[in-house]
Amino acid sequence: MHIDKDLVAASATPLVLGILADGESYGYAILKRVDALSGGRMQWTDGMLYPLLHRLERLGHVESSWGTSDVGRRRKHYALTAAGRAALAERQLQWSVVADALRQVWQATEDGLRPPRPAEGLA
Repeated sequence: MHIDKDLVAASATPLVLGILADGESYGYAILKRVDALSGGRMQWTDGMLYPLLHRLERLGHVESSWGTSDVGRRRKHYALTAAGRAALAERQLQWSVVADALRQVWQATEDGLRPPRPAEGLA
């Protein structure tokens, strides 16, 4: 299944903030986590993730530090800041409203597509 780029872009910030709310991480691990969370249906690229991380850092929502992997490779780790936690809470509220509205619209659509039930007593 292809997920529209507008939907991917809209969900990217809350996804990254939510992933970092579990603890600091680095780019490749974030990419793998998005893949796992989506069951492989959202496959982000470096070219999408790193500009987002840099923007979140400029906004003060994440901070970065250099660390070393188990095999001795340097990599940049990202952690959520207090401002990032507040931004995540705000995004969660916003997405709850959107998800609820979509659920209602889709339920109404689904109800309209179902064949009418026979009236009781009529056969």
